[in-house]
This record gives sequence, structure tokens and C-alpha cells, in this order.
Amino acid sequence: MTVPAPRARRRPSALGRLLPLLLVGALLAPVGLLFTSTWRQTTHDRDLAARERLGVQYLSALAPVADALVEAQSAAVNGRPASSEALNRAIEEAAAVDARIGVELLSQERWAGVRAKLEALGDRSPADPESAFTAYSEVTDLLLDLHSKVRESSGLVRDPAADSFFLQDSAGQELPEAVVAASRLADLATLVSRRPAAEQPRGLLELTALRVSALAPANDLVDNLRSAVDGSESTDLGANVLTPLDNYQRSVEALAAYSAPANGTGVVDPGKVGAAGINTHRAARQLQPVILAELDALLVERIDELDRDRWLTIGAGVIAGLLLSWLAALLITAGRRARHRAAMAATHADSPDTPSQGDPWQPAAGDPRGLQPAGAVGDLEATQWGAFDAAR
Repeated sequence: MTVPAPRARRRPSALGRLLPLLLVGALLAPVGLLFTSTWRQTTHDRDLAARERLGVQYLSALAPVADALVEAQSAAVNGRPASSEALNRAIEEAAAVDARIGVELLSQERWAGVRAKLEALGDRSPADPESAFTAYSEVTDLLLDLHSKVRESSGLVRDPAADSFFLQDSAGQELPEAVVAASRLADLATLVSRRPAAEQPRGLLELTALRVSALAPANDLVDNLRSAVDGSESTDLGANVLTPLDNYQRSVEALAAYSAPANGTGVVDPGKVGAAGINTHRAARQLQPVILAELDALLVERIDELDRDRWLTIGAGVIAGLLLSWLAALLITAGRRARHRAAMAATHADSPDTPSQGDPWQPAAGDPRGLQPAGAVGDLEATQWGAFDAAR
């Protein structure tokens, strides 16, 4: 009976040895891509929020400059001696902020031009109200342009949240424009009342156009703040903003009423318009720091949430790395064990002392046989007795 030779076990190929590593790499690639994408997006959003906070700081420094500037304009138009202490102090504080963060916000060149104009105003005598009004108007236009530059370079104009977007638009654009326009409206009413009768019609047309320019940003400001309160999840925003907003809205309504021509005669009382302008300015001065504080609080809260997201991303990445490392170690260990078993089998197959793996029921050659098949026993007995019969 022919016994087949044992089949030698094949050694694992290079692809078989690299298969565990390829499997781990296939799992690691999407996990790493997801981790990198999440980390970059979270970091980008956090950097944007931090940059927006720099814009809020700069706008906070520009607010006193605008307040002191419109007060100096009113004093010059009305022939009153204006104290330059408040304006100079506001300029120095804004210059310090610009020196600290102006490079990052790309505002240093604009601020240098505004500061040069502001310092030149100190040498102007209030004896010429018309020229003073024109000079101050030019400086306030440059100051409003600086507000727009800061909002653009800091990313405030691209804020993704509805409440913070309305707040930045209110504090950085609508409110400064409304304050400047309301001050101009009150001062122009005073100037028009002093002009000759022949120039009164042209002055009233200027006053009407400036009235529209003053009321439009004020109304937009009110709408923006109410939209911010309605769309915000913050419970403090409405409680902090609505009261000064109501005061400001009432002052704007009074300004609109007093600046309208009385009884269709085209006559405007400059005293009432001036008083309404002062009340509007005071209400705006109380409202602006509240808006900026609430905007900064929302940005701080957003940065904290993004920091938590970054830590969660790091934790998820660490856990995924540990799991993949454990899987890789498991696969590598299993591969090593398989190769070890293959090597041991090959060593036993090649050794000359190793018995062949035949029929397990057949004893090896030369071993005494216990039980024999019937055919084999009959042949042996015939051979033995045949020799005995021949001798007999």
C-alpha cells in the first residue's frame, strides 16, 4: 500500500507578511484625515474669533475718539472754547491700542492719517464755524473709514453667528455713523439759522438730506439689536441691551421730530434740534459700551467652546491611535506566530530522523507484529510446514 508523502507547508509571501500593516494603514488614513480636517477647521474658527476680539478692542478705543470729536465739533460750530483734554486723552489711548494690535489689523497707516488730522484740528480757531464744520466733517469721515477697516481686517464683517454679526454691525458701523450724522444735523441746524435769508432754502435742503443720513443708520441700529436679541441663545443679551436701546430709540424719535420742518413752513428750531442731538449722543454713549461688551462676551464663549472641541478632537485621536496600535500589535503577533509554526513544520519535514507520516495503523518496519491479517498469517504457516514436510 503506497502512502502519500506529506505536503510541505508554504512559507508566507511578502504580501502576506505586509497585509496586517496594510490593513492598519487603510484604517489609519481616514482616521488621520478626519482628525486633521477637524483640527484645522476648529483652529481656523478659533483664530477668527480671537482676531475678532482684537477688532472689538480697537473699536472700543475708537469710541471715545468719536465722542470727543463730535463734542469738539459742536463747540467749534457754536463758538464755544473746547477743551482738548478729552480728545487728546482719547487719541493717546487709541494710539496705544494701535501700537499693540495695529500691525495685525493692518490699521496703522489709516490711524496715522486720522491722528495727523486730529492733531491739526487743535490749531484751528473756533471763530469760523463754517470752516470748522467742514474740517471736522472731513476728520469724522476718515474716522468712520477706520471703523470699516478694522471690521474688515479683524473679520467682524464675516462673523458666522447671527447675534454677534448684528452686534458688530451695530457697534462698528451703524452706531458710529448715527452719532456722527446726528451731531452734524444739530450743528448744521445752528449754521443754517445764521445764514442769510437768500441761503436759507439751500441750507434747508442740506438739512433735509442730513436728516435722512442721520435717521437711517439709527433705525438700522435699532432693527439690528432687536434681531440680535431675538436670535441669540444668550439670556443676558436682551436684559443688558434692551434698556439702553429703548432710551436711544426715544432720543432718536425726538431728534427726528424736532429736525422736521414745523407745519410745512421749512423752519427748524436749532435750539430744540441741538438739545435732541445732545440727548441722542448721551444715549449712544451709554449704548455703545454695552454692545461691545456683549459682543466680546459672545466671542469669549465661542472660543471656550472651540477649545473644548479641540480637546475632544485630541481625545478622540488618542483613543483611535491606541485602538489602531492594539490592532496592529495583534495582527503582527498573529503573523509572527503563523510564520513560527510554518518554520517549525518545515524544519521537521527536512530532518532525516523524522519518521515518515504513513498509515497510523501500520507499525514501523522491524517492529514485532501483534495482530496480522488473515492472508499474511496463512502464507507464513505454509512456508514453515512446507520445510518440515520436506525433511520428513
